[in-house]
Amino acid sequence: MKKRIASSAMAFIVLMGIVSLLSDMTHEGARSIYGAFLSMTGASAAVIGFVSGFGELLGNSLIFLTGWWADKTKKYWMFTIIGYSINLLAIPALALVPKHGWILACGLLFVERIGRAIRKPSKSTLVSFASKEIGEGKTFAILEFMDQIGAFLGPVLLFLILLIQGQDQDFAIYRTLFLFLGIPAGLTLVVLLYTKKIYPNPSSFEKEKPVKKPFELKSTFLLYMIGIAFFAFGFIDFPIITLHLMNQPYILFNTLPLLYALAMLVDAFSALFFGWYFDRYGYRVLIISTLLSAGFAYLIFNANSIIMVLSGVILWGIGMGAQETILKATVASLIPKSNRSFGFGIFEVGFGLFWFLGSWLLGYLYDVNIVLMISLSVMSQLFAIPFFWLMIINNKQVQT
Repeated sequence: MKKRIASSAMAFIVLMGIVSLLSDMTHEGARSIYGAFLSMTGASAAVIGFVSGFGELLGNSLIFLTGWWADKTKKYWMFTIIGYSINLLAIPALALVPKHGWILACGLLFVERIGRAIRKPSKSTLVSFASKEIGEGKTFAILEFMDQIGAFLGPVLLFLILLIQGQDQDFAIYRTLFLFLGIPAGLTLVVLLYTKKIYPNPSSFEKEKPVKKPFELKSTFLLYMIGIAFFAFGFIDFPIITLHLMNQPYILFNTLPLLYALAMLVDAFSALFFGWYFDRYGYRVLIISTLLSAGFAYLIFNANSIIMVLSGVILWGIGMGAQETILKATVASLIPKSNRSFGFGIFEVGFGLFWFLGSWLLGYLYDVNIVLMISLSVMSQLFAIPFFWLMIINNKQVQT
């Protein structure tokens, strides 16, 4: 009986992984060209950094509300489906943006982030139910692996289209790219609705009784959130990276999506490793992953060759793999079932707030002092490590 339940839980996780794969083909494919696209519509580096960061803040602030609301109503599937619909359909709509319509483009990017805010805590909660049968680390690693395979395929698809169209940086080509991304967006919704039909009640995978007392912000979780704040603040978003690289003589315009695809591929395989490591050794993987990724800004923005750029992109991918796997697995392991969507909401709000502040400031510094930008990025990520260490010590004391 237990094997059958575990097998069913795994099948559910794989289906949700396919949803993640197709959706990431859409929005990560788009993300690989956001920086160059917004620049062509008239946006500066500071504006791109603001939009990138504020989009995360807007989405993650709403996650706090939608996470609480989902826990209150228990309608996790409803929030997931509505969120994906808004999240994904905003991307092909970018094909309608006129030549100098950076304000409209930014508005659609905000809409995309709002859709993500509606679906993300509910989706993570649905998956977390099944994770109790498989293991939190392995579950989110599988999901992230499939997610990032999609994030790899999306930019590769765009690269092939650019290869066919030619190497001229023509604004009309970007419209074509966003239209093509509507195909995986539609397939995502089809697979999502099929998964709901087969597994209407994923909460049955987790037999743990709901905790009746209200959610408490325990010291272990607070230390974790402080560490996450430093990490998010210093982690430069890829639109700033593409904005920088598109002006470098050693980078061809039509290879920008391929660089993002490389980062997503590294993300996928590092997620598998970190997920396995998390289930086996616990929270210490937070320290290891942060140490590995902290230097990406120096390599990318101080590069004088493609080798340095590739090395930096690989480290950036490692950092992303940690974000989407062990950061979520940590929340799932710390927060009880009855409040988990709200817990994911708190995590996303904190992460999004400091991602916004960091993206805005780092985007501004890119225009005025790139050395200071690099230094702030590296040091902020390294400042997260002492808090992760204190969290580990505190968690051991609580359990003893």
